[in-house]
Amino acid sequence: MTLDPTRRSFMSTLTGGLLAVGGARTLDELSTVLAAPASDEDYWRMVRQQFAFTEQYVPFNAANLCPAPRVVAERVIEWTADIERDCSFNNRSKFRQLHEDARSKIAAHLGVTADEIALVRNTSEANNTVNGGLPLKSGDEVALWDQNHPTNNVAWDVRAARYGFTVKRIATPVRPTDIDELVGVFEKALTPQTKVLAVTHVSNVSGIRLPVKELGEIARKRGIHYHLDGAQSLGVHHFSLREIGCDTYSSSAHKWWVGPKEVGVLYVRADRIPEIWPQVVAPGWGDTARTVLKGARKFESLGQRDDAAVAAMGTTADFHAMLGSANVDARVSALATELKAGLKGVGAKLVTPEDPRLSGGVCIVAVPNDRRQKLLDTLYAKYGIAGSSSGGLRLCPHLYNTREHVERTVAGVKALRDLLA
Repeated sequence: MTLDPTRRSFMSTLTGGLLAVGGARTLDELSTVLAAPASDEDYWRMVRQQFAFTEQYVPFNAANLCPAPRVVAERVIEWTADIERDCSFNNRSKFRQLHEDARSKIAAHLGVTADEIALVRNTSEANNTVNGGLPLKSGDEVALWDQNHPTNNVAWDVRAARYGFTVKRIATPVRPTDIDELVGVFEKALTPQTKVLAVTHVSNVSGIRLPVKELGEIARKRGIHYHLDGAQSLGVHHFSLREIGCDTYSSSAHKWWVGPKEVGVLYVRADRIPEIWPQVVAPGWGDTARTVLKGARKFESLGQRDDAAVAAMGTTADFHAMLGSANVDARVSALATELKAGLKGVGAKLVTPEDPRLSGGVCIVAVPNDRRQKLLDTLYAKYGIAGSSSGGLRLCPHLYNTREHVERTVAGVKALRDLLA
């Protein structure tokens, strides 16, 4: 791929003036590097330098997979090497405390207790734990947002086929204009038979952000179990699960959390833990039907784990604490707002609401199905922007992206607008 003069100049700047800050390998070094005010653009360029990707191909699809910062990647490598040198029980015993430290830090980030957090493998596993573990029967109703991810959508159909309960899908306006409009649709759809309301915090196919706190208030008043899929919110939005009021919450480390791969989070409110059955029982559970594991830990009796990756969740939590979740939320909102304005300015039709209250970091442009792959491939090959074809052209700026990345993306879409709807 041949770089245009603008990109060559930008890459020169990064590899020159900012190269010195890119070598931070420990949290102590990083805390010194990132001591600048979070509102300064140079600060976010320094954050970008903590990630190993080059300017040739820029990740712009945080809704699917994110790179991890060097401090996290190095920690996984370090602890993996430690296990390879000595895989004895004696040596690996230290990971018990490292996992507990990670649990406590994630709980603090989410505003809940450590005993309410299970460190599972991904959002899909967490969703299915809730799906398969709740005591549902024929005559019960499960209400879903029709924009849920398949693991919080089709998975309910599979279980309903086995146990005979009813699944109801709730459709929201294609282009909502205010929060009340979204809340009203859900409120009207719930019935006395509704036992579960399972929704996605931010849709991966439209970018719509649901008013999850308001939905939590409705579910709580009606005694409905409220499950929230947070695959598109953990690591990007500033919130407290206690304030949202959900009964269960799921997410993955490999998306916006910029953490290790194949690690996820399942939150189960303390008073809900006893009623939900685990889906996997492995060593560590105990010798009877009653587990010896405390709290939500009963949902992570999963057999052999990647101890290094699970432990590195704590390092990732430290990274987010260093940046501040409110700062990250504001930064991503600013980038997404600029991106949407730029795309709209070059003639792209947005699927995602422009209002930040109704959207998150997921931004989707309408593109005919038969043109999506060509647009995606050309944007990647010619402009070095790695997006997705989910829902159209999906573009997801995150904390490691810069305003220059946004400008490059808009320029690429402008040049390829003959492929748009």
